[in-house]
Amino acid sequence: MAGEQSEPGRPWWGILRPWRWPRRWRWLVALALVPILMALSAVTVAYGEGGWYGVNVMLRRGASIWVDVAPDDRRLSPGIRLSLAGQRTPDAAEPVRWRRVAVGLDVAELPVRVGGRPVDALLLSRVDPARYRFRVLNRAAGDRDVGGWMAATGASLVVNGSYYAHDGPPDTPVVSDGRRLGPASYQATHGAFVVGGPGDPGGARLVDLAGLDWRQVTDGANQAMVSYPMLLGADGHGRTGGAGERWLANRSFLGQDGAGRIIVGTTRDAYFSLPSLAAFLPRAGLDLRLALNLDGGPVACQKVSAGGYRRDFCGRYEMAVHGGRLQLLRSLVDFRRWALPMALVAVPR
Repeated sequence: MAGEQSEPGRPWWGILRPWRWPRRWRWLVALALVPILMALSAVTVAYGEGGWYGVNVMLRRGASIWVDVAPDDRRLSPGIRLSLAGQRTPDAAEPVRWRRVAVGLDVAELPVRVGGRPVDALLLSRVDPARYRFRVLNRAAGDRDVGGWMAATGASLVVNGSYYAHDGPPDTPVVSDGRRLGPASYQATHGAFVVGGPGDPGGARLVDLAGLDWRQVTDGANQAMVSYPMLLGADGHGRTGGAGERWLANRSFLGQDGAGRIIVGTTRDAYFSLPSLAAFLPRAGLDLRLALNLDGGPVACQKVSAGGYRRDFCGRYEMAVHGGRLQLLRSLVDFRRWALPMALVAVPR
């Protein structure tokens, strides 16, 4: 039948010549291609700015932006609003109630109150280095969150590590499984977490770097991570000068107690500035000798899985003052947790 035959002179491969399509179809195809081209452009920009880390960040949760907020903004937690109002001195800490979840691993949650009102809490883990092996790890691609690190390493505890560059590698000197990562030239005046090294081949410890060369401190170490600021130094004081009281965020930190155990802490809310956290920790009943801040904000994550106990937490808040404007960090697409380019894990021996 004539109606079922190809039009003379118009072979089937003419579909590959879009300039010969009817105008309506050309418009429909063009409209369909717009979001694809926009997505490809966004991926290209993300890769140009941050390599595969930038691409994975965009694919996981989209971009993040700073938005202006007022001190009493309802998007802020009650603890943040209270801190911004100047009430930065918590009540005396109640006794820490440690719970043994495995040999060498204890957990606790320490409430933080102001005038009897809950404003935050410290999620705490206490680790015996004789029972657990620590590893400092980096995955610059930014494709592994706190749960991904636990699954990949068999760890009982995962916490975010120190700071990382915009494209994912360490922003401070690091030793990971004996390999040096991060900047080779670096001025460190705060602290380091160190595992192994001359005279202490298996021990994990915090080191106050005041007056010390970080290269010598980390030389021969199996694992090491420089970070800042020192929340509690060897002199009994923190070194948080220059950190604004309105720079509030979920925080993670490492401590070492009088028995040599490593304390891992993450704040449930963002009540604390760095100076106020440094002031609180010595009177928190943790018997701390040293304490070192880690990265914070939405990457402040802690996951524990041991003996039937489960803790799975990641931060939500970071706010700061930029150009005199109080701003809150917000994800444009808030459907997945932030990846952790830097992680510290504790694996049972």
